[in-house]
Amino acid sequence: MTGPTQKTTKHMARQYILAIDQGTSSTKTLIFDGEGTVMAKATEPLKTFYNDGGFVEQDPEEIYTNVLTSVKNCLAEFEYNGGHIADIKTCGISNQRETFVVWDEQGKPLYNAVVWQCKRSIAVCGSLSERGLAKEINTKTGLIIDPYFSGTKLIWLYENEPAVKTAVDAGKAWFGTIDTWLLYKLTNGAQYLSDYTNASRTLFFNLHTLSWDKELLQKFGLANINLPQLKPSSANFGESDFGGLFSNAIPISAMIGDSHAAAFGEGCFDKGTAKATLGTGCSILMNIGDKPKTSGNGMITTICWSTEQQVDYALEGVIVSCGATIEWLKNELGIIADVADTAAMANAVADNNGVYLIPAFSGLGAPYWDMSRKASINGLTFNCNKNHVVRAGLESIAYQIKDVIAAMQTDAGIALNALTVHGGLTKNQFVLGFLAGLLNSDLIKSDMPDVSALGAALLAGLQAKIFNSIADIKKLRSQKTLIKKGAENADKYYAGWQQAISASNV
Repeated sequence: MTGPTQKTTKHMARQYILAIDQGTSSTKTLIFDGEGTVMAKATEPLKTFYNDGGFVEQDPEEIYTNVLTSVKNCLAEFEYNGGHIADIKTCGISNQRETFVVWDEQGKPLYNAVVWQCKRSIAVCGSLSERGLAKEINTKTGLIIDPYFSGTKLIWLYENEPAVKTAVDAGKAWFGTIDTWLLYKLTNGAQYLSDYTNASRTLFFNLHTLSWDKELLQKFGLANINLPQLKPSSANFGESDFGGLFSNAIPISAMIGDSHAAAFGEGCFDKGTAKATLGTGCSILMNIGDKPKTSGNGMITTICWSTEQQVDYALEGVIVSCGATIEWLKNELGIIADVADTAAMANAVADNNGVYLIPAFSGLGAPYWDMSRKASINGLTFNCNKNHVVRAGLESIAYQIKDVIAAMQTDAGIALNALTVHGGLTKNQFVLGFLAGLLNSDLIKSDMPDVSALGAALLAGLQAKIFNSIADIKKLRSQKTLIKKGAENADKYYAGWQQAISASNV
């Protein structure tokens, strides 16, 4: 891809796409041309409130103004580089997923945005499980009962915040994930919509009917909540002038959750293709085709992406700690001076010397889903040194991804076709080589740093007819690196991991 601030003399077909990637820590806005090349980019940091009791919140109005500031700065760079705002034909939005807002009939938030990281609903989850709802919820929504998903936290607000309860009971509370909230604000309340991917993260959405499940809402005590109309990710969601930043309103032609947008941006168009985002944690999505499949191995079933002609489903595995493990080794143990040194440290020893790090600092995600698990380092002896511990931390990232991919292949009954990896940890050559060895497969490393924004842009361009078909999108050039499989004795190492992770559960 062309660098975000690089000027160009090519004017292409004078059709550009505005892409907004509203994330937890910032909003990124990018402008792409008709070949998927970045023409301008701006990033605006966003404040998050981490409160007592595991409460994580954001200011809904600040999220909206944060987006407008990011868009304004991106448009300024676009014009500086010689672009014309009138040539921007459409907009796509990707967003942090399970985070949601509840507002009243005047559009005023009834409470702060509750962020996906928030753990306030642990007791609610316990209550739902005790009521025997786990199987019904999983069968209908593809999800498990967990604080990660929006629904349990909305139940908590209903039970603990009188203003929310009063509004819900009166039928005067409007619920929306961040895509819906932004659309509502950008259109001055004219559009109240969401897409299938964001809906599929709420515990309210029936994967089989592609609609809100009234029976579940009734059992949750939320029968009177207002929910947005649902559409495919690539569809007509209305139009906006973005608070006057555009002389004429432009169409919003795509809305999609960020991890799903990344899957589309990475080209997960076919059954068996998968992407892994290697960051603080890790989200792995595998396209499983046009029918949902219930997991028996700790995976989540979700929508992968959708157009008006096609709905593809996915299995997802959420890993809680990847890059966070390395940051802990650096900041708390102090055995790393610079994270960039970790690959060399791992390669400085011949093998892992039987040392395994179980990174359950905040519990374990897929395929274990054990939030009570504690972290541990197994196999330490006097002939171990800090390089073995660092190597164990890096290996733990690859082992967890292997666990998830193996579970997905079993659930879906299909073999991994291709795994594309992106995110900050893909700079670590030890992790990539070790992972390729574990999977016994070459990896594709994406060199596009803003793949969620790219996915949203491509879906918007598809709806706006800038791209004629997914087949056309497949032809777009992109810079990708093939990572050859390495890691001799990978099976032996993995057997040791499986033994260690089982032992830590005793």
